[in-house]
Amino acid sequence: MLAAYIEQLGSPDTIRYGELPQPVAQAGEVLVDVSVASVNHVDTFVRSGAWRTPVTFPFVIGRDLAGTVAAAAPGTGFEVGERVWCNSMGHAGRQGAAAERVAVPADRLYRLPDGVDPEDAVALAHPAATAYLALHPHGRVRAGETVVVLGGGGNVGSALVVLAVHAGARVVATASARDIDRLRGLGADEVIDYRDPDVVGRLKAACPQGVDVWIDTSARNDLETAVDLLAWRGRVVVLAGLTTRPVLPAGPLYLKDCSVVGFAISQATTAELAAAAETIGTLLAAGKLLPPATVPMPLSAAADAHGALERGEVRGKILLRVGGSGTEVAPERT
Repeated sequence: MLAAYIEQLGSPDTIRYGELPQPVAQAGEVLVDVSVASVNHVDTFVRSGAWRTPVTFPFVIGRDLAGTVAAAAPGTGFEVGERVWCNSMGHAGRQGAAAERVAVPADRLYRLPDGVDPEDAVALAHPAATAYLALHPHGRVRAGETVVVLGGGGNVGSALVVLAVHAGARVVATASARDIDRLRGLGADEVIDYRDPDVVGRLKAACPQGVDVWIDTSARNDLETAVDLLAWRGRVVVLAGLTTRPVLPAGPLYLKDCSVVGFAISQATTAELAAAAETIGTLLAAGKLLPPATVPMPLSAAADAHGALERGEVRGKILLRVGGSGTEVAPERT
């Protein structure tokens, strides 16, 4: 089968494209013929070694996929031909998603709702699940609370706005001027241009009772500002900024009974991911969760995709089209 894979950790140039043996499903796994996979920042962390996780070479890259069940053992709950998606491959010893066929653990595989485009599902799989985890198991959001989303125009930020509104929260977001109207259309109560010289003052004015849940997708992690604006028992959720080392004002934090919690989606439990998938599927089917702009590329361009993402050259979500084209021919392995 054709796959995008690495034989050592390193730069995007380590990614190869070519033939690998077909996977063999183990107990509890489902074989999926992949139609599309996505490229996420976490994929670059795993490939480079910045995020340490068990890797067996040759290692297929990528975590998110959509496709069709090719084979399913009794007891897995799936049948051949079902449309499915997954957002947690390529971690903790699991081979990745960027291949023509992948063996997926059944408890990490979800049915694609009728009428939902698989490319839409894959484009949203990582950002929407990240948003769900930030708001619910970690942010413990409740209806009527105020949620601040910094970087609301991005993939995760936009999903946060939709999911927070769905949870009954009041949403205040920051974004670039070009995204303000779009985020208001997604339900944000107020959207502030992040370039505004008094963005902190405007956030404070927009949240007169304080902020209940503060989530910064822009990876700046200014905890001093966040803690200052938190309400009593407010929560800061940290989900980005691998190399940031912010100052934490411990005194104000504990005097207001506040908390700072971090998480990585790669360490979410299967139950948490399944709950996220259920909500994502419902909102996708209802047309309330809209996919970001996508940048489709062939599987053979996986190395270019990783490079472009790391250089910040892409706005939107890179999708690797895997199955169905029949136009790619595998090069000889090097």
